[in-house]
Amino acid sequence: MEERTFDWKTNDGIRIFAREWAPKSPKGAICLVHGLGEHIGRYEHFAHYYTKKGFSVLGYDRRGHGQSGGKRGHAPNIGLLLDEIAQLLVETKVRYGGLPVFLYGHSMGGNLVLSYVLKRHPDVQGVVASAPWIRLAFPAPQFKVALGKVMKSIFPGFSQSNGLKTEHLSKDPDVVRLYEQDLLTHDRITAAMGIGMLEQANWLDNFSGHFPCPLLLMHGSEDHIVSPEGSRDFSRRAQGEVTYREWEGLYHEIHNEREQQEVFDFTLHWLQGHMEMKSKLKTA
Repeated sequence: MEERTFDWKTNDGIRIFAREWAPKSPKGAICLVHGLGEHIGRYEHFAHYYTKKGFSVLGYDRRGHGQSGGKRGHAPNIGLLLDEIAQLLVETKVRYGGLPVFLYGHSMGGNLVLSYVLKRHPDVQGVVASAPWIRLAFPAPQFKVALGKVMKSIFPGFSQSNGLKTEHLSKDPDVVRLYEQDLLTHDRITAAMGIGMLEQANWLDNFSGHFPCPLLLMHGSEDHIVSPEGSRDFSRRAQGEVTYREWEGLYHEIHNEREQQEVFDFTLHWLQGHMEMKSKLKTA
């Protein structure tokens, strides 16, 4: 396996840090989009698993996250976050032109990959959404939402704590401890990004129609951050080839539970089953 870093600059001048893990002879590529407040470095074990199975894994730190530039937890609008996914796909196709490419997103990243496919119709082989932010598992504090809506108009970069309880990430205390000690994680979200993501989650929560490529939707049944019911309902409403798997007893980060091997193996089987299927989507 070879590991490389690369970067690009967004149209509004933000430097985006990215990583690539590549086996000697890749048979496909996974484009990885991380969750709120974290960074792509937390997925190294994920990348090592899939590179051993023949997949290159490419991911980036979203603006305002990890080693990328920008105010922590800020994006002026959701369209700019979708543009970052588009650029990751460009970078992937430059490297792996003829190979099947899959989008994989977790939590906020799960919301973004679902939204990206529905809004921009990229040429991808399939999508995996892990605990996608469609519906929160707790009511968003109304005073924070009200303040965010006001500040979005007059000071969109106004920042608040995202309220994440780290003990709800995983049942594994080592995962929680490492997250809390990680200097690249943060708990910030700005008015523009917070309200934008709540609106985007609501849009997905009301979506009913054809999902234009194969979709694997997964959620831990004991997720106290993002509601598994939101994923369950989305999978029922979405028409097309949609597979839903709920992992009994797992928390939010199903890829960071002690049962992660089962999650990885199940996902691998799904990916391998869709390697030969031809996407009907247009080029991004």
